[in-house]
Amino acid sequence: MPTPHNEANLGDIAKTVIMPGDPLRAKYIAENFLENAKLVNQVRGMYAYTGTYKGKEITIMASGMGMPSMGIYCYELYKFYEVENIIRIGSCGSYKPELKLFDIILSQKTFNEGNFALTLNNEDCHIVESSQFLNSKIVETANEDNISIVEGNTICSDCFDVYMTDVNKFLSRVPADFNPIGAEMEAFALFYVAKMLNKNASCLMSVVDSKYIKEIATPEQRQTGLNNMIKLALDASLKI
Repeated sequence: MPTPHNEANLGDIAKTVIMPGDPLRAKYIAENFLENAKLVNQVRGMYAYTGTYKGKEITIMASGMGMPSMGIYCYELYKFYEVENIIRIGSCGSYKPELKLFDIILSQKTFNEGNFALTLNNEDCHIVESSQFLNSKIVETANEDNISIVEGNTICSDCFDVYMTDVNKFLSRVPADFNPIGAEMEAFALFYVAKMLNKNASCLMSVVDSKYIKEIATPEQRQTGLNNMIKLALDASLKI
């Protein structure tokens, strides 16, 4: 039962999906962490691989960049492929001076000032929570694997915040008590679609830039330097 954006058949995709933004990161994870990985989608270059991780069937599928792309792929996975859980893994910018490159953030709530929810579901919603069930499994796994994570609220922006003409004006429009610790571009769409369809969604992010750090992670580091986050997401999937 392919969709316009996914050539996989029903049954080709596991109940739990690990979802990086970058198709090459999906390929990297499949080749380096999964056993018997099979390419089940390559429409528009948005690779999806299904295989096993420590005996459990897992799908790794790219989402692309931004909420419109994430919104399409996660909706189809939940609605048409019977996926129950999606853990987004990606990169983010930090808004806290204590966070360093490749520190791992687990999003509790995300804020978006746009109209994704209004357009999709006629709801004026700008803050949405991640799945407490999935987040609890990720925290439990992080403690077992001795992987340090930072939990907090995050921003999901409609454009790359580094390119904003004045990021401080944007931040002034965020609710005063929200206290975001980082920013990315996909989690709101994922969390909102999961909420709408009664599914589970979480978002893990590795810090790759910050206004407090002069160094910025290279594209190569972004693709392959995030192994702790990848391992955390995969190990947590074993508890789902």
